[in-house]
Amino acid sequence: MSVGENNKGAIMLPIGFSPAHVAAFFHRHPDIEILEAFVVDVNGVPRGKWIPRDRAEDVLVSGINLPRSILVLDVWGRDVDRAGLAHGTGDPDGLCLPVEGSLCPMPWVERPMAQVMLTMSDDDGLPFFADSRQLLDRVLDRYRALNLTPVVATELEFYLIDRHRTPLDPVRPPKSEHGRWQAWQTQVLSIAELHDNGPLLSDIADACRAMAVPADSTLRENGPGQFEINLKHVADALAAADHAVMLKRIVRGVAARHGLDATFMAKPYGDHEGSGMHIHFSLLDAEGKPVFAGPPDQANLSLRHAVGGVLKHMGDCMVLFAPHNNSYRRLWLSEHSPTVASWGYDNRNAAVRVVTSSPNASRLENRVPGADVNPYLAIAGLLASAHHGLVAEIEPPPPARPSDPVPDSQRLPVIWERTIERFASSSFIADYLGESFRSVFAATKRQELDEYRLRVTDVEYDAYLRTV
Repeated sequence: MSVGENNKGAIMLPIGFSPAHVAAFFHRHPDIEILEAFVVDVNGVPRGKWIPRDRAEDVLVSGINLPRSILVLDVWGRDVDRAGLAHGTGDPDGLCLPVEGSLCPMPWVERPMAQVMLTMSDDDGLPFFADSRQLLDRVLDRYRALNLTPVVATELEFYLIDRHRTPLDPVRPPKSEHGRWQAWQTQVLSIAELHDNGPLLSDIADACRAMAVPADSTLRENGPGQFEINLKHVADALAAADHAVMLKRIVRGVAARHGLDATFMAKPYGDHEGSGMHIHFSLLDAEGKPVFAGPPDQANLSLRHAVGGVLKHMGDCMVLFAPHNNSYRRLWLSEHSPTVASWGYDNRNAAVRVVTSSPNASRLENRVPGADVNPYLAIAGLLASAHHGLVAEIEPPPPARPSDPVPDSQRLPVIWERTIERFASSSFIADYLGESFRSVFAATKRQELDEYRLRVTDVEYDAYLRTV
């Protein structure tokens, strides 16, 4: 399939905001000087431009051209030769149009700025095949055809990091804002540590409100300086992914304002818990009724089939849920990070936790994805798998209990290279996300893997330099 071919028959992208909408926004925010306009690349990294105020209206109404290749860069921001989007093509532009609801102020910056998320089209005005937001929308088309609406929420974990260190210093947690101690304790669900970081956490909450990101609860997690923010369930999977992208930007921006770094790296400390992005998923029918509703503590048939699809395709989607080399450090030997394609009722050791205690809120939770994922791709992988389970009526294995032995047949691939190659050869991925995307994403991950193979680590020097 040629580049972009997977979108034949797709609905053309809408035009940008109306001049009246833009004028009303700047009337409410007359101090805005800069518009930050960005797309999200395959690694979930925002990439774009700063637009001066006097050009912002044109961009918001008519869009802006950006190189198509910036959607497929490796994690170091380099072109991916094997993707075929930059070298030998002239590196053409794609028209990028604003995402509805994404125009808002950026409360954490000193200079008054606004942001807008963009989505890219091809020469025919169709969704560009490598735009991860539109890949999620492609999956949602399958649900629309069944008159079903996914309801999605994410839980994002992150670490606060001491910014005052050199590149050679080890990563360490910050001192509390009161400066009393370096927070090396785990102190899970500590109220005292919420208070110690209260000014920062309050600023994050304020920024979420200002940017219409529906943040719910905040809690202290298992690692030193680790926190979790839960986002509310929304009946719009695209919006749920947008919220996760925005929350990451808010957390990093507010942390920097407080003199700290924040990281969504899956495993910043080898001897402490990793950071995940758990995804909750339920389903509404055409009348708005919950499809997964059933008796307490029992999954109904539709929920079971969705679980069956998620488990069946977990291996195909693994590199979407664990996209980086560091992602697999989170999965190795961690009680709370599953490595088995299993499910269970309220079982946090399972890859898929099923919650049925409140029948009308019955849902599944995918606990495999790390905080380092591209939210659009991770949610797309989950929803594609669940959709196939529903339409093919895939029965899952029996629910697992924490004490159950682990069958080898259910073990997930937890070696990065193997997950890349499984993704690259998956007919399921080609069907739901397109052959073209499958090809360029695999090329990106292979390039990153090659870079890791070239680098000699400090562990190797420590072990071998003067020993062998």
